[in-house]
Amino acid sequence: MDDRGEPAVPAMRVSDRERDAALEVLAAALAEGRLDTSEHEVRSRSALRARTADELASLTADLPAPTPTRSEQDRGDLREWLAEWRYWLGGAVIMSGIWGVRCAREGELTYYWPVTPLGVWAAVLIAIAVWPRDDEGPAKG
Repeated sequence: MDDRGEPAVPAMRVSDRERDAALEVLAAALAEGRLDTSEHEVRSRSALRARTADELASLTADLPAPTPTRSEQDRGDLREWLAEWRYWLGGAVIMSGIWGVRCAREGELTYYWPVTPLGVWAAVLIAIAVWPRDDEGPAKG
């Protein structure tokens, strides 16, 4: 039981991947001058010995997450763009299904109306891919 009278939740154990991520944050902080070499060494040793997420989080809590590199940002953007195409495909299936059921009930093929919303949606997705990107991000102020 904790001090609030609730049952204590066991600490979540960390994986090697989580330890490696914490070491990357510490290395970036060293490179940026946020940590000196002795503090980096102490925190790195502690990160390698950490067993729970709480232990690991306390080592990097006062440090900002490293900014992603340009290639990491590009990969993330591509993943998001491809996910949008999967949504487009799902919309195409649903709209085509609605169109098909309507045609079956009327007993004849009618105008394929999903072409309009799907065409506009696809045009927007293509425009996102070819539009020049502002690398500075949103304006501050």
